[in-house]
Order: sequence, then C-alpha cells, then structure tokens
Amino acid sequence: MQNDKGIKLLNHGGIYIMELGNFHKKTKTHNDLERWLQFLIEAENINDKALPRWMQTKEMRQAMTTLKRFSDKEIAYERYQARQDYLREQRSIQLDLEQANLEATQAKEREMQALNEKQQALEEINRLKALLKHKK
Repeated sequence: MQNDKGIKLLNHGGIYIMELGNFHKKTKTHNDLERWLQFLIEAENINDKALPRWMQTKEMRQAMTTLKRFSDKEIAYERYQARQDYLREQRSIQLDLEQANLEATQAKEREMQALNEKQQALEEINRLKALLKHKK
C-alpha cells in the first residue's frame, strides 16, 4: 500500500479478496492465507478452549480471542434486550391491571350511585305514600 507519490504506507499488510465458496477445505492447512480462509469459514464452529492444530499461531489465537469478545458482547446485548423486553412486557401488564382495577372501581362506584339513587327513590315513594295516607 502506497500513497500517490509512491511512498509506502505500511511495511506489513494488504488487502485480499477471497471467495470463500471457492475454498475447498484441506486436511492440512499449509499457509497463512489458507488458515484465514478456513477460519472465516469455520470460526463459529471452533471451540475456543481447544483450538485445532491449524489455529495454533499467534494471529489465529488473537483472531479467536477477538471473535469471542465480539460474541460475548453480542450475547450480553441479547440478554440486555431480552431483559428490556421482559420489563416492557411487565410494565404493559401492570398498566393493563391498573386500567382494569380503575374500570372495576368506576363500575363499583356507578353501582353504588345507582343503589343510592334507588334508595332515595324508595324513600321518596314512602314519603309520598305517607303524605297521601295523612291527607285521607
């Protein structure tokens, strides 16, 4: 890699384009490029506690450590999201319960109001009956 004046930007490194679908797994990995190809294809199935022989290089161990760190962060994020979903669900249930309790309380108050009005009406009827009886 170099700038427009031809000055090298890096002593090591490069950009590689690899077609993973065209890589055929070999029983033995011979060079770094094959190691990287195999890692990119099989990484999710590799046991980070017991790395295969072809991964026994400093770079491959570092790649696996980085992958594990990303994976752990993803798992932590998924747990966080699941907890947030649970809390939202619990809050929704709580709001539904509060709404149901409010509606039940209001219904009870309306019922009490109706009973009170009925009692007042009965008392008025009895008062009027007594008035009629007294006038006769």
